[in-house]
Amino acid sequence: QVQYLVQSGGGSVQTGGSMRLSCDFSKYPYSRYCMAWFRQDTGMGREGVAAIEYDGTTNYIDSVKGRFTISKDNAKNILYLQMNSLKPEDTGMYYCAAGWVANSWSRSNEYNYWGQGTQVTVSS
Repeated sequence: QVQYLVQSGGGSVQTGGSMRLSCDFSKYPYSRYCMAWFRQDTGMGREGVAAIEYDGTTNYIDSVKGRFTISKDNAKNILYLQMNSLKPEDTGMYYCAAGWVANSWSRSNEYNYWGQGTQVTVSS
C-alpha cells in the first residue's frame, strides 16, 4: 500500500518552545486538494488544527491562531506546520491529511489520505 503522505518532525519541547512538522506529499497523485493538520489526544477524536486550500487560503482553529502557521512548498511538495509559543494543551499525535473538502475543513471525514502521525509533547 502506498503511503501518499509521509510525515517528519515532532518530539518533545517545553512550554513556550517551537517546533515544525513536515509532510511530504510528492507521491500524492491528485490535484486541487485541500491539505490540513489534525491532532488527536489520547481517548479523543481528531481535531482539525489548520488547513490550506488549493488556492492558498488558510484556516485555523481559534486556539492556535497567531501561534501556528500552515504553509505549503509546491516546488518541494512539502506541507509544513510551524508551531510557536507551544502550550501543554497542544500535546497530541499530529496527522497531515489531504482531500477534496466539500463542507468543513475541520472535519476528519472530509479527508481521504493521511500521514502516519507524529507525536508532539509539550511539557510545563
